[in-house]
Amino acid sequence: MLGHGGYDSDFSDDEQGGESSIKKKKKTVEDELLLTKPFQKEKHGKVVHKQVAADLLDREEARNRRFHLIAMDAYQRHTKFVNDYILYYGGKREDFRRLGENDKTDLDVIRENHRFLWNEEDEADMTWEKRLAKKYYDKLFKEYCIADLSRYKENKFGFRWRIEKEVISGKGQFFCGNKRCDEKEGLKSWEVNFGYIEHGEKRNALVKLRLCQECSFKLNFHHRRKEVKSKKRKAKTKIEYDDSPHKKSKSSSEAAKGKDEGHSSSKRSEDSRNRDTDEEDDASESELWKGPLPETDEKSQEEEFDDYFQDLFL
Repeated sequence: MLGHGGYDSDFSDDEQGGESSIKKKKKTVEDELLLTKPFQKEKHGKVVHKQVAADLLDREEARNRRFHLIAMDAYQRHTKFVNDYILYYGGKREDFRRLGENDKTDLDVIRENHRFLWNEEDEADMTWEKRLAKKYYDKLFKEYCIADLSRYKENKFGFRWRIEKEVISGKGQFFCGNKRCDEKEGLKSWEVNFGYIEHGEKRNALVKLRLCQECSFKLNFHHRRKEVKSKKRKAKTKIEYDDSPHKKSKSSSEAAKGKDEGHSSSKRSEDSRNRDTDEEDDASESELWKGPLPETDEKSQEEEFDDYFQDLFL
């Protein structure tokens, strides 16, 4: 039996215990917040937090979008961006149509700002158009030119530098430099003072050409240009001309002519000339039968290659 007015409660101890456990939890959470280090990841339970899952999903989605954008070409990427803009911000597709009159490609920009030769004055005020043209100019090979000889009778010629494809194929060096000719026999090197008007300014440039015989005739139709030869070839041709029998016969005939001028009668001069020519023929025949020809030093393969390439690269 319980006393008067006294009631026993079964929840009193539980309430006190519950309050103490809540205080302990608060203390532990505060302690964890104080003990957490900067940039430390938050600890989650068995179930991942919604924010973490959302961040991972956004990151994966961004990675997939980037992969698809890289796989597209420029036009497809542009179309996608236009469609996304219309979808999210509204508008009409007609607002994005381009006017064909004002459109310019990279090739049009290069043609407008191209220079046959770039000077320091041209590089003073460089815009993006000029930088693009200069970048294209730096990729050209400026040793030999490709010529357009279609209007050679009007004394008008067109020259341009070679591109990589022509250098690899040998066009303009091992083949004729005329753009409508592919002859590779009998090529000659010519040096031409090319006068041209560029952006309203008259300029000159000294260029080299490799042309066949027919195209060389077209180049020299009005006046003869300067033919470029290597020093070795010039010396060799001079030695061959000095040692040629034509040169010897010419000098001997001149000497005989000087002797004959001293004689009074014309008959005696004719006899002496005939005698001199007979003696020259006998001397030339005797020289042929004196013995074998002198042996010349044979060149090695490397020396022959050097001579060959020196004739080509003038």
